[in-house]
Amino acid sequence: MNNSSKMTNITKYVFFYSIFLIVGLILFSLPRLTIPLAVAYVLYLVVEPMVPKLIKLGLSRTWSILILFVGILFFTSYPIVKFVPSVKNEVDNFQYYRPKVERFIESNYESIRLKIKESTGYDIGDKVLDDSLTHFKNGTRDLILQLPNYLASLLEWVFLVPLFLFFMIKDGRSMKFILMRITPNGIFERFYYLFSQFNKKLGDYIFAKFIEASIIGVIITTGLLIIDLRFAFLLGLIAAITNIVPYVGPLIGSAPGIILALIEFGNTPAMGAVVVLYLVANIIDLALVFPILVSKIVDLHPMLVVVSVILGSQYLGTTGMIVSIPLAAALKLLFIEIYKEVYGANAR
Repeated sequence: MNNSSKMTNITKYVFFYSIFLIVGLILFSLPRLTIPLAVAYVLYLVVEPMVPKLIKLGLSRTWSILILFVGILFFTSYPIVKFVPSVKNEVDNFQYYRPKVERFIESNYESIRLKIKESTGYDIGDKVLDDSLTHFKNGTRDLILQLPNYLASLLEWVFLVPLFLFFMIKDGRSMKFILMRITPNGIFERFYYLFSQFNKKLGDYIFAKFIEASIIGVIITTGLLIIDLRFAFLLGLIAAITNIVPYVGPLIGSAPGIILALIEFGNTPAMGAVVVLYLVANIIDLALVFPILVSKIVDLHPMLVVVSVILGSQYLGTTGMIVSIPLAAALKLLFIEIYKEVYGANAR
């Protein structure tokens, strides 16, 4: 290979990696754009395989795209439009319910404090109570104050996500061709394979987590409505959102409902019914939904899942816990390709 060809290949590699670096920096610096774009991309990964299936049924590509787009628009926007007012109303009402929660915490804290002092002689003091109440007040106040901003962002995403999704479905093939054309020949086959596998695993994983969270949210909300516990929609939403976080999410999502049930019902069968509801929902999740929907998709050893979640939490907090599993799956794909390249060549 002459010097001119070497310089051309080096230029291609520099250009190729520079594009990824620039795009990554832009997305990292513009979270308001990145979040709806990422949501649209995940939906695209889920929806895009359906286009060829509709074409096989005799529809044109244009009609296939329009049908999928309208379907996604309806099934994502309609529940949000119907569900958000109920959640907002419950959040607004909770600020009037908050003093009851504070009184319950204060009275039970005092009885626990006396029992500990009688049995051990140690007085835990009022600092723990004061700190807990301060965090509770600040947390609920911030949630109520920030709720209009959250709803505004949600409504903004309702507009942006379908817009991004439409152009991704419409021009997705063209964008893939452009990406493949700028990929250097030396890594084309490997990059294409990793890119395809990662997209498939990411799309399947996010879709599976969405289905998993929706199932838990519906079970909790329906059960609490039947039991007639206040804030059923809000508690169901909390259970669904926290379920996205592996392992610790279900425990965090169960705590508000159990505490509110204890305040409302005391030590009664209704209180026990709420505890059983959360237990049944989490057992269904851990024993059926998670193994069937999620574990088989990422194909990771349970120990790797636990380690990746811990590392994600340590470096990126809650966000790291959410993205840790698909990131670990991507690193596993990359490691397998490197292993094949190194040891496969030696084996031959």
